[in-house]
Amino acid sequence: MNHSSSRISRIRNVFSATEPYLYLVPSILIFSIFLFWPFFKTIYLSFYKTNKLGQAKLFVGIGNYKELFQSSAFINSLYVTLVFVIIVVSISMLLGLIGAILCNKTFPGIRFFSTAYALPMAIASSSAAMIFRIMLHPSIGIVNKLLHLNINWLADPRYALVLVAILTGWLNSGIDFLYFSAGLASIDETIYERASVDGAGPVRQFVHLTLPGLSPILFYTIVVNIIQAFQSFGQVKILTQGGPGDATNLIVYSIYRDAFFNYRFGSAAAESVILFVIIMCLTLLMF
Repeated sequence: MNHSSSRISRIRNVFSATEPYLYLVPSILIFSIFLFWPFFKTIYLSFYKTNKLGQAKLFVGIGNYKELFQSSAFINSLYVTLVFVIIVVSISMLLGLIGAILCNKTFPGIRFFSTAYALPMAIASSSAAMIFRIMLHPSIGIVNKLLHLNINWLADPRYALVLVAILTGWLNSGIDFLYFSAGLASIDETIYERASVDGAGPVRQFVHLTLPGLSPILFYTIVVNIIQAFQSFGQVKILTQGGPGDATNLIVYSIYRDAFFNYRFGSAAAESVILFVIIMCLTLLMF
C-alpha cells in the first residue's frame, strides 16, 4: 500500500513539474509550423539551385552567397536599404517624439490630437501608398499644384527613395507616438518643477530630464523601427516597384523579385538569410 502511494505521489510530482510546459505545446506547434519550419527551410534552400517550383535540385554550398556579394545589383540593394532605414527611423521617431511631447499636457481637444498622431498605425501601408501616389501624380497631384511644379516625383531617382521613406516613417510614427506617450507619463512631474525652480529652461529640461527618462523607450523604439524599416515592402511595391532603375530596390523587394519573377528561389533564400543576419547583428550591437 505504501509502495503504491509513493508511486502515485511521484507521478503527481512529475505531472506538477511538467504541467506548465504542457500549456505551451499549442503555441510551440503553431510557431513550429509557421515560423521555425519556414526559417530552417529557407536556410536549407539557400544552399541549393532550385527549379521554378522552388524545389531544391542542385547543391551549390555557399555558391548563392558568393554570387550575391559579387553582384552589383545586390550591393546596391544593401546600400539603398541602409539609406532607407536611416531616413525612416529618423522620421518616425522624430514625429512620434514631437507628437508625444505636444500631447503630454492637458488642453482642450487633446483627445482629437492624440488620435490624429496615433492614426498612422491603423492605416494599411497599401492604402496609404495609393493615396500618396495620387498626391504625387505629375498632372493631378496636389503636391505639384501647391508647389507650382511639374515633377514626376516617383519616376525621378533623386526623389523616389526619400519619398517612399517619408511615407514609411509617417506610417511607423503612430506606434512610436504611443510608446513615447507612455514613457512621458511615467516620468515624475515634480522633477520638472524642481528643475524650473533651479532655473533650467525647456531645452535643458528636455536634454537632461526627458531624454534620460525616455532612454529605455528610446532603445526599444529604435530596435523596433529598424526591424520594421528593413521589412518594408507594400509601399515599395505599389509606389515604385523597385524603380526608377534600382533606386528603391530594397532588399525585401529584391527577395520578392528574385523569387516570384526570376524564379531564383535559392538566391532569394540566401538574401533572406543575409537580411536576418543583418537585423540580428544590429539588434545585438544595440544591446
